[in-house]
Amino acid sequence: MNAVDQTIPRDYRTLDFRAFSQGLYLDGAWRQSSNGKLIDVVDPSTEAVLAAVPDACLEDAAMAVQAAAAAALGWRETAPRRRSEILRRCFELMVERSEMLATLISMENGKALRDARGEVAYAAEFFRWNAEEAVRITGEFGTAPAGANRIVVDYQPIGICVLITPWNFPAAMATRKIAPALAAGCTVILKPASETPLTAYALAALYEEAGVPPGVVNVLTTTKPGELTSAMLADARVRKLSFTGSTHVGRSLLAEAAGHVISCSMELGGNAPFIVFDDADLEAALKGAMVAKMRNAGEACTAANRIYVQSGLYDAFAEGLCKRMEALKIGAGADASTECGPMITSKAVRNIARLVDDAVKGGARLLCGGSLPPGKGFFYPPTVLCDVPAGAAMLQEEIFGPVAPIMRFKDENEVIARANETEYGLAAYVFTRDLARGMRVASKIEAGMIGLNRGLVSDPAAPFGGVKQSGLGREGGQHHGIAEFMEAKYIAVAL
Repeated sequence: MNAVDQTIPRDYRTLDFRAFSQGLYLDGAWRQSSNGKLIDVVDPSTEAVLAAVPDACLEDAAMAVQAAAAAALGWRETAPRRRSEILRRCFELMVERSEMLATLISMENGKALRDARGEVAYAAEFFRWNAEEAVRITGEFGTAPAGANRIVVDYQPIGICVLITPWNFPAAMATRKIAPALAAGCTVILKPASETPLTAYALAALYEEAGVPPGVVNVLTTTKPGELTSAMLADARVRKLSFTGSTHVGRSLLAEAAGHVISCSMELGGNAPFIVFDDADLEAALKGAMVAKMRNAGEACTAANRIYVQSGLYDAFAEGLCKRMEALKIGAGADASTECGPMITSKAVRNIARLVDDAVKGGARLLCGGSLPPGKGFFYPPTVLCDVPAGAAMLQEEIFGPVAPIMRFKDENEVIARANETEYGLAAYVFTRDLARGMRVASKIEAGMIGLNRGLVSDPAAPFGGVKQSGLGREGGQHHGIAEFMEAKYIAVAL
């Protein structure tokens, strides 16, 4: 295992993080929280405080809803072409400032700079995609079965949307919600994770520059998300909740929203199986496994958490994966040479260590990693375990870290059953040279997204979401993403 390198290039040290903590962004203006409290933003690589952002209270949440309500009619009536042009400008500005945004993400999130650059490109693409879709929202016209009347269906903005995003992709999770909401004609209130708020505020300033009117996008950070979310959902003007996060929190939010009959989109936890058949291309499978497992150091809901390899390829795959994981350079996220950055918090590291220790006690063999490095920072080394027992906690819980458990399987029916032995159903991966088998297995796996001979499934042009306890609704795609922020209005026409 490589030693942790905490060196940060000179160019990154000159970035003034205080510039991204001007205040809450409400009604097109920057303001401090009404209670004057602040939240420290910590660099996971060094544990140093980068900046402090306002800690919003109930009064601030009420201001955010009021701002979104005041801007709602004007934005709804803005011509689709104009909305499209503003979204396109958001995309262009993100591309122009991609290196600054990537550095910011790396510093507050800890992810490797190469991953942060990929995230910014992915996040920007949601604005370009939805700029193109904004002018293609159409209705329906038909004849009633009796023949005498006509049926007109109009699609209208659903209303004010509360958007709650996690820390692991602070840019992409925000733009994946904001872009389609704005394209549909909705106004929004974004509550980003308190661990990574600087990216959200940097993007808010960018939206303003791109021409997004005051009140259309509002951003607030808080250490009391439950209290503020409850207050916003209780306001009759709020009509949509879109949440990305854990299944546990998602269930609570669904119950809260049900009390006010609010439409919900939920992108929740995952426990993705990664299946490698004997006839798979070994190099392609290993390359796909590294992407599916180590994107953002494993801190992704789509991460490959359960790797099933058929007996004939098992030993070669385990050896190849171990070599690749051991070779990764661990270091500060903003160091351009880093391949695996720190975890988000010390709590996250402790949880990963707990899962690994549990598996080893149950009989799993540790091939590499598994020991915490010395020094500052929330680091956990890339780790591979083989022969992980069926009862291991890591096979039922999200690992959310750079840990790859490998299990052996004999035949197709067995691995499908094992892949489906989880409450989650977000993503899955299948590697085989037999396309018929790949399609057959993909159709039987209970997941919303399947990577067939691919280790990456995310694409702004494709619907993202899961089944079972992994969520409700879809984000992205040809029309799925915008549809989540619209309602159908039926007009009966008598001729």
